[in-house]
Amino acid sequence: MFIGHFAPAMVAAAHPKAPGLGTLFVAGQLLDFGFFGLALIGVENFRITPGITRMVPLDLYDMPYTHSLLGSILWAAGFALLLWLFTRNRTGALIGGAVVLSHWFLDLLVHAPDLTLAGSPPKLGFGLWNYPMIEMPLEIGITFGALAFYIYRTRAISGRSKYALGLLAVLLMAMQSINWFGPEPQSADMAMKLTGLLAFSVAALAAWWAGRTRIEKQT
Repeated sequence: MFIGHFAPAMVAAAHPKAPGLGTLFVAGQLLDFGFFGLALIGVENFRITPGITRMVPLDLYDMPYTHSLLGSILWAAGFALLLWLFTRNRTGALIGGAVVLSHWFLDLLVHAPDLTLAGSPPKLGFGLWNYPMIEMPLEIGITFGALAFYIYRTRAISGRSKYALGLLAVLLMAMQSINWFGPEPQSADMAMKLTGLLAFSVAALAAWWAGRTRIEKQT
């Protein structure tokens, strides 16, 4: 799961007390921000193993702090606490934390068994990365269905809204296309980890701009 992690962010952003869309995009990929960051310093680890799944060659054998259910809950709680400290918006903080936690459950659908409950076996994962004819339309469907929901539940406050939304949609599709059809990485090196962090940051920046051009519709 890549851009599918942004689907909960776009649905949540339609709530009147939700944090901004850019903040929620960070929430949606916070566990991967943490994973690649920790991988850079050797705290968590992965390797490239061609064929480990049909779609993704990542052997995610060591990620107890970010991709265990317990670790995900702690990251979600920490993010919610930060939101509350900065905004004093309890509802918005809970929404942000829920988006962080959604990452683990979406990963559970697609990963080979490499997720844990608390950092040790059993390892969990339903393995949809081995079934591209299911995973690919699922990821596109939930992502752009969520974007359509966000557009429907909000209204433009700037003439730039259509450009910002268009850029966001094109960027998400381009990133996912590269992820699916681009050349497989040769090693889990620093360049790959930094590229992942850059991709998540660019998506969040585009979402921040799109979110600045829209507000919730009055009911």
